[in-house]
Amino acid sequence: MKGIHNFSDIGRLNRVLMHRIGHEVEGIVPDNLEAMLFDDIPYLKAAKKEHDKYVSVLEDNGVEVCYYTDEAAKAVASPEAKAAFISDVLDRSEIKSEELREILTDYLNAKEPLDLVETVITGVKKADVPKTSKETLADVIYASNLYYLDPMPNLYFSKDPAACIGDGICVNHMRMRARRRESLLMEYIYKYNRDFAPEGTNLWYEYDDVESLEGGDIMILNSHTLIIGLSQRTSALGIQRLAKNLLGKSGFDRIIVFDIPKRRAFMHLDTVFTMIDYDKFTIHSEILDAVGIYEIWLDKDGEVRFSTITDTMAEMLKKLLGVPAVKLIHVGGNDSMAAQREQWNDGTNTLCIEPGKIITYDRNYITNTVLESNGLEVIPIPSAELSRGRGGPGCMSCSVNREDL
Repeated sequence: MKGIHNFSDIGRLNRVLMHRIGHEVEGIVPDNLEAMLFDDIPYLKAAKKEHDKYVSVLEDNGVEVCYYTDEAAKAVASPEAKAAFISDVLDRSEIKSEELREILTDYLNAKEPLDLVETVITGVKKADVPKTSKETLADVIYASNLYYLDPMPNLYFSKDPAACIGDGICVNHMRMRARRRESLLMEYIYKYNRDFAPEGTNLWYEYDDVESLEGGDIMILNSHTLIIGLSQRTSALGIQRLAKNLLGKSGFDRIIVFDIPKRRAFMHLDTVFTMIDYDKFTIHSEILDAVGIYEIWLDKDGEVRFSTITDTMAEMLKKLLGVPAVKLIHVGGNDSMAAQREQWNDGTNTLCIEPGKIITYDRNYITNTVLESNGLEVIPIPSAELSRGRGGPGCMSCSVNREDL
C-alpha cells in the first residue's frame, strides 16, 4: 500500500485520502452561500457523525484512511517548508497589505504544524488575530470582512483538489476561487511528505497552471484509458495539458472526453457517471443525449490530437473494456421524478471499493434498490447532513492506492 498506485476506479481500494468535515463549514452563512458554493448549511455535529460512519465502513472493509490535515502537517514540519507554506497561503488569499502580512505571518508561525494546517482550513477571523497598538490600512480595507483568511468548507470533497493517476499526482487548478487554496495542501504534501508521495512520484498537473482541472471529472477506466469530463469545472485546455503531461509517460495512451452540460446540477463527471464494476456504470439519463464524446492521443511527434467518437456510449465502453456488453444503470430507475431527486442528492456518485461493491448515500433508496437488483453489493451510509454540500461518497474520497485488476 506504499505510495501512489491507481490504475482503475474499481480495483480493490487499499488507501484513500479524506478530510473530516470540521468547523470550516460554520463559516457558511446565508449571505455567502453562493460564494462558498453551497446550497444549504450542514449541521456540523451530525455531519461529523455521518463522516465518521463513512470512515468506519471503509476501515471495516480493509481501507486505510489518511487525512489531509495529518499529511499536510507532516509536509510543513520543517521551518523552511512551514515558512514557505505560510507565505503561499497569504499570497493565494490575496493578502497584499504589508502590515497585515506581517501580523498574519506572526500569528500563523506561532502555531504547531497540525494546528497551522487546521487553522488555514478553518479560516482566520479578524477577531482571532491579536490587535496591534495602531490602526493599519489593512484594518480599514478589511473593516467589513469577518475573515482575513476565508475558510475552506468544500475540502471534505477531497477528490477534487488532487487526483492520483497511475503512479503520479495531479495537483489541480480549481475553477472556483472559493476552492483554489485547497490544492495548495496537496502541493506541499507532494513536495515534502515522502511517506505519502515517495521519491519518483510523478507530477502530472501543477497547482499554478492557469487552466482548470478537477478530480471529480477524472475517471480511470482501465490501465490504458482515462475518461475526463469537459464540465462546468474542467476546461478543454486543462484536459489537453494533462494529456500532454501524462500520455506516453505512464502506461495511459488515450483520454476519452465526455462533453457534459455546463451547469451546477451536472458540476463534475462523477455527479452523472461512475464506474462500479467490470462492466457496470451508474448514469444520469439526461446526459445520454447531451454528451459529446471525443478521443485524445499523442501522435508520433508527441503532439496532442483528437477525434470525434460516433459510437454510442455503451458501444464505446464495451470496446474499450473488452467485454461483451456494458450495463448503464440509471439513477432513480424508471421513475423520472425519483431520477431528478436522487440525482440532486448524488445518487450517481458512488465509491467502488472493489468490483461490484460500492458505497452510496442511504437517502437514495430507489437507486440503491435498482443497483442491488443488478447484482451490486451496496453499502449505504447516513447522508442527511453531508449531502447538503452537493457531493456524494465518491466526492469525499481521493483514491490513492488500489490493487490492479
